[in-house]
Amino acid sequence: MPREHIPSPQRSASSAGAPPGSAETPFLELLTRGAAADAYEQPVLRARADGQPPERMPALEHAKLLALRVRAELEGRRRREAELSALFETAHDLAGLRDVDAVLRAIVHRARSLLGTDVAYLSLNDPARGDTYMRVTEGSVAARFQQLRLGMGEGLGGLVAQTARPYVTDDYLHDERFQHTASIDAGVRDEGLVAILGVPLTLGPNVIGVLFAADRRARVFEREQIALLGSFAALAASAIDTANLLTETRSALAGLERANEIIQDRSAVIERASDVHDRLAELVLRGGGVHDVAAAVSQVLDGTVEFTDAAPAVPLEASRADGHAVRHEGDWIAAVAAGGELLGALVLHGHPGLDPVDQRTLERAAMVTSLLLLARRSAADAEQRVRGELLDDLLDARDRDPRLLRERASRLHADLDAVHVVLAARPDGTAADAEQQADARRRLWSAASHLAATRHGLAAARDGGTVLLLPLATGDTATHLARRTARHLGTAVHEPVTVGASAPVAQLAAHPEAVAAAYTEGRRCLDALRLLGRSGDGAAAEDFGFLGLLLAGDRDMAGFVDRTIGQVVAYDGRRGTELLRTLEAYFACGMSPARTKDELHVHVNTVAQRLERVGRLLGDDWQSPDRALEIQLALRLYRLSAAAQP
Repeated sequence: MPREHIPSPQRSASSAGAPPGSAETPFLELLTRGAAADAYEQPVLRARADGQPPERMPALEHAKLLALRVRAELEGRRRREAELSALFETAHDLAGLRDVDAVLRAIVHRARSLLGTDVAYLSLNDPARGDTYMRVTEGSVAARFQQLRLGMGEGLGGLVAQTARPYVTDDYLHDERFQHTASIDAGVRDEGLVAILGVPLTLGPNVIGVLFAADRRARVFEREQIALLGSFAALAASAIDTANLLTETRSALAGLERANEIIQDRSAVIERASDVHDRLAELVLRGGGVHDVAAAVSQVLDGTVEFTDAAPAVPLEASRADGHAVRHEGDWIAAVAAGGELLGALVLHGHPGLDPVDQRTLERAAMVTSLLLLARRSAADAEQRVRGELLDDLLDARDRDPRLLRERASRLHADLDAVHVVLAARPDGTAADAEQQADARRRLWSAASHLAATRHGLAAARDGGTVLLLPLATGDTATHLARRTARHLGTAVHEPVTVGASAPVAQLAAHPEAVAAAYTEGRRCLDALRLLGRSGDGAAAEDFGFLGLLLAGDRDMAGFVDRTIGQVVAYDGRRGTELLRTLEAYFACGMSPARTKDELHVHVNTVAQRLERVGRLLGDDWQSPDRALEIQLALRLYRLSAAAQP
């Protein structure tokens, strides 16, 4: 059952004589000047050294944790921005490629800088000798290491080159997965390397080399770092491929001096490819979208190009596996993929044939599209977290500054002064497996976050479900909004979603405590729907008749239940009897002992004895109309509260 709000230790400490905001001030100053993480312990240590009252310490500790979380989030965002910026800059360098060595050096430098490793290097395969050799290194100090050649399957790099799969080790010399050789191990020892990550450079199904990042200490490379190095490897492979194409073109021009028409045509094609590369780079720099990319490529290829996530499965998978655009029923399909994840496809319609340059143009556009989609996804994930943090603050920290709350909401295009409804949503599918249930909650959170963003509201994960704060349009009702939300979320997650709504609330910036109260009301409605067998539906307190009077607002339902049937509940608890179940069956059967005994499958005398015991516990007038109504209501609320317990 809901309980009265008890102030948190942090709030109690703040109200015990400390000026508002005093606990946060030193941590805000640390955030402003970008202090190191260990500096955030100093305000707490100084407070203890100065003999601050003990009740002040929880507030300082809480402020320290919040500041550290903000610092970590800011560092993460700066890191992601740096990664995306480096990828876009490298893609721009590729569009104007003239010196492949310069581009490869830039890729190795940026990979080392972003991953924060001691050394980064790139090797290329030598088909004539059947091995792979060092092409570019940065941070290396050992000459023998810089001149290494690795046979296919030898060492980590040889295994990556042979299998076309990324490999990582946190202690290379003691890792038995790799085929160690004296020359390779000697070079690694000279360089002092311990942890090594290698990803393949691929052109279609062929591996042309390996891009490495390595440290001189034990280190675990995260999945995001592996994906980032893979993106740089894709750009490096593209640079080499483009350089080879330019070399082939120059050779053709030198060998075909008498074929002036062919030379001019070839030059025009290359110019067109350069033009689309410039256009794509410009789109990336000015924040264009995937449809802008499709429009730009349509103009260059003189056809109709569209982005779709519903391309035919067979050619789409063939394009992803091969790394090239494929022909399908008069169209050309280029898979848009990143890190093994299929994001969609660029489809060129009604184009009977493409020369190699135009085909590569379509493929380059698909690669740029994947970068844009990843950037948009990263931005969307960041916005979802910010929306969730604001709603969490409204629910948990009721002493926030109204002006700051309005500013934070305004940056998310939300208006806290408008009328809102708080909705509690929970999936009600049949999945019994814990992993499937967790997956359903993640899908619900994603769908709710998208709905909140499009409706200028907020969403956060809470209590095994999701809570939404959505504006209420003029003429709309909380009931209609709850039902629409239940249908929308249920369709998005492909299973029933139950939604309970609060009564409309307003002026939330000035009265943030109303959000927590409204969420409690929405939770009660959600629990009532599930208890009444209305899973997958949406409702507000007004939909439950007189029961809604108890669901809405801050009512002492626990006290009412205890006063009305508390003695029966206690008797059942002590004796292990079934008086409550008998009472429920008795009222459900129209207060007929004969029908009650059939419902319970007991003798009528057993029913009579139990009802006699109930009479002694509740009083002789328990079957009078007024008392009977109160007892039935108390029974329903008791079951409702029991069902709501975790």
